[in-house]
Amino acid sequence: MDLIDWKVAQRIGELVAGSPAHGGVQAESVAPLAQDFAERVSAYSGLELPAQLPELEAVDRPRWIAANLKTMRPLLEDLAERLDEQQRSSAASLRGGWALGLPDAMRVASGLLLGAQVGGLAGVLSQRVLGQYDVALLDPTVRPRLLLVAPNLSQAARNLQVDRAQLVSWVTIHEVTHAVQFGGAPWLRGHLVELLKELLKGLEVKVSLGQLLRAPDGGDARELLARLRRGELLRVTLGEERWQLVERMQATMSLIEGHAEHVMDAVGADVLPALPSLRSAMTRRRESRGLPWRVLERLMGLELKMRQYEVGRRFCDAVVNEAGPQGLARVWSGPDALPSTAELEDPALWLARTA
Repeated sequence: MDLIDWKVAQRIGELVAGSPAHGGVQAESVAPLAQDFAERVSAYSGLELPAQLPELEAVDRPRWIAANLKTMRPLLEDLAERLDEQQRSSAASLRGGWALGLPDAMRVASGLLLGAQVGGLAGVLSQRVLGQYDVALLDPTVRPRLLLVAPNLSQAARNLQVDRAQLVSWVTIHEVTHAVQFGGAPWLRGHLVELLKELLKGLEVKVSLGQLLRAPDGGDARELLARLRRGELLRVTLGEERWQLVERMQATMSLIEGHAEHVMDAVGADVLPALPSLRSAMTRRRESRGLPWRVLERLMGLELKMRQYEVGRRFCDAVVNEAGPQGLARVWSGPDALPSTAELEDPALWLARTA
């Protein structure tokens, strides 16, 4: 039996997301351009064109939630299993080696709660995402998908007062770039999987009632509060060794997202007359995100997508300014060529190392 109630996750996600209309956004209107975009991305980036692009799909929020719950399921079920095993182990220790699993009623209640939490987060995210290259890292049998979230694109075009067709095309270039990245650098998916597996390997979630109730001394409390204010909650929880893995994964994701941002502008300059206004409008949209998003980013300490876009794009812009697109293409030669967190902040370090 699954430890997460995925039906509840879907229902809660849909309740949180709402179901606005597509607003006239149809995949058919931009699908004929996707192959041309992919060829332009390949020519600019130096990455080999995939043998076949995933079909472009326009989806509503419920379908986006369903796709992402399917993608997240192997990872979250694994984490839930680990937590359940740790609870059983703790129970065995307390009972002198005699372990009882969670009673059925408690497991059902736990599954409902976890499903509601996962669904709530997916519902919130579904309100913001414009497009997605959906790749199931932990299940290579699942074919990647190219998704356009139709109601969000329609609302964004209306709210930002930009041409809807050009916004859809621009977002399509971004997602097609991801398809070219993973197709042209076949080692990339495996690299991310290994980082993820290493991060999860031996990961334990332990909560000691005594530790929670014990008041820290003044110095420890001040240091903890200072770190929390700097957005290091996850770092405090994981510890420094595992945080290094998180940073490596973050650096890789920053490159992937930032490269797509850089390429969508480089390729878009040739095919989208409204590119300057699109970029300006998108920047305003990202900077105007509400308080809940800012709080979430601060608590997690991962800066989520906004930070990835910003740091990665600045890196790619700087490398191309110095060494041209062919210089930037070196990042896709293998895992050792990926920039570190420090190199993302100072591209000259990466250029010197990879020259």
